[in-house]
Amino acid sequence: MDVNPAPARGDAPATLDAFFAGVRARAFRFAEIGLRHREDALDAVQDAMTRMLGYRDRPPEEWTALFWTILRSRIVDIQRRRMFRLGWMTEAGDDAQQTLDWADDGPDPARAQDSREAYATLVAALRGLPRRQREAFTLRIMEELDVATTARIMGCGEGSVKTHLSRAREALQQRLEDFR
Repeated sequence: MDVNPAPARGDAPATLDAFFAGVRARAFRFAEIGLRHREDALDAVQDAMTRMLGYRDRPPEEWTALFWTILRSRIVDIQRRRMFRLGWMTEAGDDAQQTLDWADDGPDPARAQDSREAYATLVAALRGLPRRQREAFTLRIMEELDVATTARIMGCGEGSVKTHLSRAREALQQRLEDFR
């Protein structure tokens, strides 16, 4: 039995460690989708958590928005650095050839395979979206953040978040129609 269970998404965690435990897996998925590289995603999440330590004295209610803002900024920094340093060395199709490193810890191999295929399909569809649409969808739908918090994290207005989310939903619905 877990002595310090992770808080529900709506509850404010008592400590920064509890906050990190509750957000770690989701933050990694967010970073991995945005960066398309497992090690870069791990680095981005670790950097965001390290930078969050500077805000440990802030009220726990502010941690969610602060953390996602820091993580998003770190992802954008890595993307920019990658474009600047490696843009001239790689061809456009190199990222498409990278695969996800899956760990099979489920008891039912067929169900695990179906889950991996579904997740890979969703990730591929999300990667096909423009960055702002992908961020809006991930933060609003997958992370269940409200519009105001998402707007603060993305550095735009609430109307922009709603527009990006609407366009992302429409594009994903078209791309995932065959998956049903």
